[in-house]
Amino acid sequence: MDEEQQLIYNEIISKYNFNLWQKAEIQLGLEKELNISIYAKSEFNDEQMCQIRLGLEGRLDVNWYAKPEYNEYQMREIRKGLEKSLDVNVYAKPEFNADQMEEIRLGLEKSLEVKWYANPQFDEFQMWQIRNGLILDLDVSLYADPGFEWSKMQQIREGLIDGLDVSYYANIELSWKQMEEIRRGLENKVEVSVYASPEFDAWHMFQIREGLKKGLNVESYLNPSINWKEMKSIRLELEGNK
Repeated sequence: MDEEQQLIYNEIISKYNFNLWQKAEIQLGLEKELNISIYAKSEFNDEQMCQIRLGLEGRLDVNWYAKPEYNEYQMREIRKGLEKSLDVNVYAKPEFNADQMEEIRLGLEKSLEVKWYANPQFDEFQMWQIRNGLILDLDVSLYADPGFEWSKMQQIREGLIDGLDVSYYANIELSWKQMEEIRRGLENKVEVSVYASPEFDAWHMFQIREGLKKGLNVESYLNPSINWKEMKSIRLELEGNK
């Protein structure tokens, strides 16, 4: 630092109890002739200061994220969006965590309709499922619902990829394992309407699907009150008599 920069530095650090790393960020900013007044504040930790400094170095509008309510990871995601001239207004909101911000940013980079998932009600795993559905031009309206946890979304997305009629299992009342059994039934080309109901648990569904696959008359054990092990015994008996 030159003499003038040293004077500015000394004045700033005399006002606040900055730690060693915060002081280093302030010094770096002064040496690069940045407007350090934006981040030389006690409410920013050194990592936040670093993100603001990097933005200033890149001549970005750091006003989008130079706010103490954003942690350093959120700041980084907003900075990355600004670097690519994205509409960061879509996700530069404290209610989104850094991982959610990343999913929205990645969607914007691909010019996807992020409106389907730019909602803090979706966690980052749900956002991933919707974003990847959009990449494949799938009808994400069938599962872009915060009521579907990510594992359920995955079952619907995989069904859409395979061209299956997911209306049989795109039901919030079903667990992801139940959804999987119905999806596998559709893949097996069996009459899934026989067991595509929340009253059958996934173990029941498996036994019914196996019976249908083998051309059995499953009516004799098509009862949700029967234990799945009993269902299996009936199925194996039917197989033996076939």
